[in-house]
Amino acid sequence: MTKGKSNQEFQIGETVKIISGGPTMAVKSISEYTGDVHCQWFAGKKLESGEFPPDSLVRVNVNVDEKEK
Repeated sequence: MTKGKSNQEFQIGETVKIISGGPTMAVKSISEYTGDVHCQWFAGKKLESGEFPPDSLVRVNVNVDEKEK
């Protein structure tokens, strides 16, 4: 059974957050079958990952210049 089409369209490499909060994550891939978004983020020095329904995510703009300071 496939899930319905989401209102959200994400691209690999975009930065996102869960609507309810949490860390800024990078989109690693998108499931062709379910449409779930596979994301990665760092918890301290540990790389974490998870899959989320696209409707549970929002885009986050990350200022690269601010990150380098």
